Order: sequence, then structure tokens, then C-alpha cells
Amino acid sequence: MAKKEQSVGLRKLLEDQLADSYYAEKQLLKALPKMAKTATNDELREAFTSHLEETKEQVSRLEQVFQLMDMPAKGKTCPAIDGILEEGKEIMEEFADDAALDAGLVSAGQKAEHYEISCYGCMVAWAEQLGLEEVADLLKETLEEEKGADEKLSAIGETVNVAAEGEGEEEEEEEMEAVGASNGRSTASRSSGSKAKQAPKKSTR
Repeated sequence: MAKKEQSVGLRKLLEDQLADSYYAEKQLLKALPKMAKTATNDELREAFTSHLEETKEQVSRLEQVFQLMDMPAKGKTCPAIDGILEEGKEIMEEFADDAALDAGLVSAGQKAEHYEISCYGCMVAWAEQLGLEEVADLLKETLEEEKGADEKLSAIGETVNVAAEGEGEEEEEEEMEAVGASNGRSTASRSSGSKAKQAPKKSTR
């Protein structure tokens, strides 16, 4: 009896996570085009565009899973992915004209990928435990794609992080040069004034 209850509970977990993941993938379908459009690095833009196509396939796979489990293909609001995507939106707005924009986008993308990797990893394990091999195979395919997308973003991150740091250093150097030039002008002005004050007085004799 206890084993049966455990099995029912595990299936319910799987069903709930499937609904969460379906919602999450649908939200990513809306977010990825915006992230691709905002990115300034060509490789990063291509990565987001490529993963958009993968996400469309992942939605299709989830619909196959729903069918295999005799469930309606329906999502359930997932506060976790909503929070991650809201943070990504804030990064796009706050760093719109900043050299660190692409680095921020990589971070936002990886947070979404890490969440999905966790979700799909659990669902694969649950499906296997429940003996749903066909379901597990479909979910594994998506899990591998999510891992691949995360690895790609990690590699791109190394490039955009260096670029962001380099531009930041250049801006800092320009600011220091500007301050130095301004100080130089001020020093020259004070020196000139000092010399004028110290001009020798005419002899009264």
C-alpha cells in the first residue's frame, strides 16, 4: 500500500513539473527574441536565436509527453522562471548602453538554463522510476540540449566578460586623462596668477 501511494505521489510530481516546464518554455519563446535583439555580440545573438529554434522543438516534445501520459497540454504559472526572466528584463533596461550588457545577458540566459537543467533532470529520474521509458527518452533529449546551450553561453561569457572589462578600463583611462588635463590647466592658471602677484615692485627711489 505504501509503495502504491509513493508511486502516485511521484507521478503527481512529474505531472506538476511538466506543467511548470511547459509554461517556462512558452515564456522563453517570448523572451529569447528580445534577448537576441538586445545582444551586441554576434555570437551571443546567434546563440539566443539558435536556442529559440531548440525551444520550439522542446515545446513540441513536451506536448508528446502530455499525450503519452494522457494529459492535456497545459502549463501552470511558474514563479521561478517569471522571476528569472524579469531579472533579465531589468538587465536589458539598466545596462542598455553599458559595455557589460552582453555579460549580463549571458548571466540571465544561464540562470534560465540552470533552472531548466534542474527541472528536466528531475523529470527524467522520475519518469524512469515510474517505468515511463518513452517519456524519459523525450525528456533526456531536451535535457542534453539545455546542457549544450549552457556550455555555449559559458564559452561566450569568457569573451564578453573580457570585452566588458577592457572597455571599462578604457573609459576609466579616458576619465583619468580628462581629469589630469583639467588639473594641468588649473595648475597652470594658479601658477600664472602666483607669478603675477609676485611681480617685483617698482623702485620708489
